[in-house]
Amino acid sequence: MAGIAGKLANGEGGLRLLVHRMISQITHRGPDDEGYFSDYGICLGHARLSIIDLDSGHQPIANEDKSIHVVFNGEIFNYIELRSDLIKSGHHFSSHSDTEVIVHLYEDYGEDFVRFLNGQFSIALWDANKQKLLLIRDRVGIVPLFYTYFNNSLIFASEIKAILPVLHSSPSINIHALDQVMTFWNSVGQETIFEGIYAVEPGNMLVFQDGKMTHSQYWEWEFTDAHYGESDHDLAEQLEGLLDDATRIRLRADVPVGAYLSGGLDSSVLTSLVHRYKKDNLRTFSIGFDDKSFDESDYQKEMIEYLGSDHSHLSCTYRDISENFLQSVWNIESPILRTAPVPMGLLSGMVRKQGYKVVLTGEGADEVFGGYDIFKETKIRQFWAKNPDSSFRAALLKRLYPYLNISQPQALVYLKNFFGAGLDEPNSLFFSHIPRWLTTAKTKEFFSEDINAQLSKSAVDSMSERFAPAMTNLDAFQKAQFIESRMLMPGYLLSSQGDRMLMKNSVEGRFPFLDHRVIEFANGIHPTKKMKVLNEKYLLKFAMRKHVPEKIINRFKQPYRAPDIPAFFSDDGESDVTELLGTDYIKKYGLFDDKKVSRLIEKIRRGRATSYKDNMALVGILSTQATNYLFLDKMGNRETIVEHLGGQYGH
Repeated sequence: MAGIAGKLANGEGGLRLLVHRMISQITHRGPDDEGYFSDYGICLGHARLSIIDLDSGHQPIANEDKSIHVVFNGEIFNYIELRSDLIKSGHHFSSHSDTEVIVHLYEDYGEDFVRFLNGQFSIALWDANKQKLLLIRDRVGIVPLFYTYFNNSLIFASEIKAILPVLHSSPSINIHALDQVMTFWNSVGQETIFEGIYAVEPGNMLVFQDGKMTHSQYWEWEFTDAHYGESDHDLAEQLEGLLDDATRIRLRADVPVGAYLSGGLDSSVLTSLVHRYKKDNLRTFSIGFDDKSFDESDYQKEMIEYLGSDHSHLSCTYRDISENFLQSVWNIESPILRTAPVPMGLLSGMVRKQGYKVVLTGEGADEVFGGYDIFKETKIRQFWAKNPDSSFRAALLKRLYPYLNISQPQALVYLKNFFGAGLDEPNSLFFSHIPRWLTTAKTKEFFSEDINAQLSKSAVDSMSERFAPAMTNLDAFQKAQFIESRMLMPGYLLSSQGDRMLMKNSVEGRFPFLDHRVIEFANGIHPTKKMKVLNEKYLLKFAMRKHVPEKIINRFKQPYRAPDIPAFFSDDGESDVTELLGTDYIKKYGLFDDKKVSRLIEKIRRGRATSYKDNMALVGILSTQATNYLFLDKMGNRETIVEHLGGQYGH
């Protein structure tokens, strides 16, 4: 991984100094090297995290006649095979890096070259002969890329904090994006929390030429029936082969590679695959919590003993979360609804301190193979919708949450009210997610009158406009998969919990379950092979049952979570960061109603705020205030930010 930045401005010189300033904001993404290409009206910058070809992988890299230049953030895992084919077709390489295959592939295939790449990437490619700039992001959104366009000039970077300081005017909060975050946990499509700054969407390419910008989508989550008629054994054999190869090529590196081990099925399957290639030097890392209701250490130990890995464990406290919250928002560059990203940042810090730059993780398996509770809920609610008055059908919800005391009448009433939302429209595009979105959206009850008056379009309408055409012909299970894969995964999991928490400590994450070959295979199998009755990730379990302990295969799924309210309000006192929830700051930024926020804080202090709604509201409001404070209020005042972040600014 790395950090990239640049500017295209026809007729403007002296861009190198500006791009150097941008790169200086994101050196945590690439502390090992720095490089620039500049010509009249264009400059590309690169901050390198050296992982492949440590000696000669300096960027930017050009083709043989220096007419094509590229800066690249990420990895091309099939670069060895691509390089061999390109050499056979007559290309000459000046390095052994994966980056160089990009310029030679572009020479041969033009804009279609991206279809040959198996990897995770954001790419900025300059074609000098055609005076054309390409910005490209990987298929599923592992690697970030942002841009802004004004006065016929384009500015882009791996993180928004590299763009903000070079804008001609002060940034402002994108109210509609805030509305979306407080509904879906992330903004929709190209929107970011900052007005006028956009994300290149996953699987998309932007082309800038002759003063015009064009968008194209080169890959999408498409569902087929390609494997519907195949037996479980045949499917399992194919799947294991694909996962094995996806893991093998993701172990390619000239530095040590480790793996995250949470104790869940996905990371256990992954580490068992890594173990095939690293039997004597398997290195794993995990995180746990002092608060045992969030801890999975027992399952982690089960897998560590099974594989015999050299393991490091980090135990996270409430104070760890509160003390690192502001820093995490600085890295995430967006409001969040949970503190869960913060411990992930602490974990990557431990990985880096132990000399590792690369870890493999199990992210993506739930989206690809149907592992989330929301997929089970959708099946039950679809069944329930056929007879909404049936008490028996509603009672099936008890099977989802065996750890809840459903025998209490009020608990079952709560579940019926929660999951009964939207039951009258079982065929709607967003049927699966309506209960969750309605609960999250209660945070918007804290919006100020001024913000409510400015919201002209509902968040769900924005979602419908962006994704309805791709979802119309999908069944209920596939619709739920599509929403998770195209929204929450790239917008939150791979970003807030993934890239930002890894790269803050200069650690690269790799995701074998998100190899596009694995996704395309899984999208071609029948939904009943993913979830058999209510057995989630059925095919993945069936394929890997001989390689993972039975205790892990059969364990009840526990989603990764971290303490929210207790991290800031505990018996040890209140965190200093809650100062941002005071009336003065609330009124200053004007996004929330100060009286409603005060009542929430008072409720928390009395120990009466225990619901999901209260926890999300606290973290959502606090992180929004922090976003204002760090990026709008104090942006440009480096010393002030350093003081509040404990001297860790930019890292």
